Amino acid sequence: MKISKVRAVWFSATGTTEKVVLAVAGTLAERLGVPLERFCFNLPAAREEELVLGPEELAVVGVPVYAGRVPNLLLPYLRDKVKGRDAPAVALCLFGNRDYDDGLMELRNTLRDNGFRVIGAGAFVGEHAFSRTLGAGRPDGKDLALAETLAGSVADKVKSLTEISPEPVAVKGCEPVRPYYTPRDRHGNPINILKVKPVTDAEKCLGCGLCARICPMGSIEAAEVGRVTGVCIKCCACVKRCPAGAKYFDDPGYLYHQHELEEVYARRVDSEIFL
Repeated sequence: MKISKVRAVWFSATGTTEKVVLAVAGTLAERLGVPLERFCFNLPAAREEELVLGPEELAVVGVPVYAGRVPNLLLPYLRDKVKGRDAPAVALCLFGNRDYDDGLMELRNTLRDNGFRVIGAGAFVGEHAFSRTLGAGRPDGKDLALAETLAGSVADKVKSLTEISPEPVAVKGCEPVRPYYTPRDRHGNPINILKVKPVTDAEKCLGCGLCARICPMGSIEAAEVGRVTGVCIKCCACVKRCPAGAKYFDDPGYLYHQHELEEVYARRVDSEIFL
């Protein structure tokens, strides 16, 4: 089948998803001898317009996994505005060393329902948004080598096909997808961190405004960066990318969940690909 370009499409608040998407998309573009176009939908403005891909465009779409699923505030954009007119696609998710649960299944199904023909998929480990130790350094060389393997196999598949089956590639997960993962305390009681927001150390803050500019929800006030007036999805872009280390979370439930994750899931988990 003919491919005229590869389109890399991603949400990546702290850069881990972006690394894998570009590793896969870049290798695919090179193997197929076609241009690579990049589209990042981190910011609200990028999610305002429809993204429509045709049958000669190969999409590599990547999102992080939050609580075992596609982040709920990204689903409306993916569901309503990212369309494939029989465009072949590779679905990618990044998870923070715990599990991707139904995240990859949900992304695959969303793309399928929007007219994409999903011919490959992968779940890759990245440093957890909440932590600097859980999955630290991931995706690493081994992960990126696996991403290139996935891309090479997809490229070979594309070259050999005259048409693509409407049935998407099989991936791990449950249908229907399960509820979002719920953190719990040591007594088994749910920990609700949905309304938790980062705080700012005024003595460290440089007033550069970077956190406001990169917040995926546009929730940090540019004129007063200590004010988070909108929803926070706990992507930790403001925390991890602050040049002065002035942003942090101090909510007890959030910190308990973070430390529990770091203790329970401090082991190497392998990334997985599906063809």
